[in-house]
Amino acid sequence: MSRLLPVDSGPYAPPAPARELTAVSADGARLHVEIHGPGTAPAVVLAHGWTCSTAFWAAQIRDLAADHRVIAYDQRGHGRSPASPACTTDALADDLEAVLEATLAPGEQAVIAGHSMGGMTVMAASGRTAFREHTAAVLLCSTGSSQLVAAATVVPLRPGRLRTWLTRRVLGSRAPLGPVTPLARRILKYATMGPGSAPDMVEACARIVHACPRKVRYAWSHVLDLLDLDHAVRALDMPTAVVAGTADRLTPPVHARALAAALPHCTGLTELPGIGHMTPVEAPELVTGKIRELVQTHIQAHIQVVSEESA
Repeated sequence: MSRLLPVDSGPYAPPAPARELTAVSADGARLHVEIHGPGTAPAVVLAHGWTCSTAFWAAQIRDLAADHRVIAYDQRGHGRSPASPACTTDALADDLEAVLEATLAPGEQAVIAGHSMGGMTVMAASGRTAFREHTAAVLLCSTGSSQLVAAATVVPLRPGRLRTWLTRRVLGSRAPLGPVTPLARRILKYATMGPGSAPDMVEACARIVHACPRKVRYAWSHVLDLLDLDHAVRALDMPTAVVAGTADRLTPPVHARALAAALPHCTGLTELPGIGHMTPVEAPELVTGKIRELVQTHIQAHIQVVSEESA
């Protein structure tokens, strides 16, 4: 596993967790979990995307941990979670359930935010018992439920077989990403971020993505290529907000619009002009604000009502 370190200062430097633990998934896969903030505060669970890690959520963790219990975990094979031969959406759902059961009390609910493959993880888990028990509301950032390769605009050609074939070759490449060089930053910015992304944002994302082992990147690219979770979106019936960037080349806004139309309880679709795929890094205040809003509306307001009824 790569030893490339994330940034070590500024808003994108990962804060030190209050506690760390290992959650064990249904097939025995071990997942690195971090817990930040007060132990009795309302809970937020963060699921990162393909080739990322808990470091991707640094800005959200730093802000939310002041008054929330923030639970972030590394998807299998990413960050500090060892790789596993099982790379499927069912495995992603198993992993999220394991994290929820390891970190939340029976009946306790959290707001769950998923970015990219993390959003797909949430969709895959939508019918699971533990997920439904522990989820008060959901935020889906820059994600989709199917047809990812065909809809991606990373390759600047008209939609069609040639673009789909080339996109599949690019996203499924076995080539190592190598060190974070000026050229590597430009390529990553073009593919995953908006044109106005600040250098510190690009640097943070490049360090995180380049730290993902190439075998892990390659294995999960096939899962994304074959993704079909349209049925799971219809089962995601808790309050769900959707955020997307209009300059997203990996999961263009067509996906977010389809999600908003299919979700049984969509609380709103927010499209961010000029923002790319890395919404939590490119628009940290907005994403954090959406999470806070969901906590206030669906956890804290509920606690207040229960307290008043029992008084």
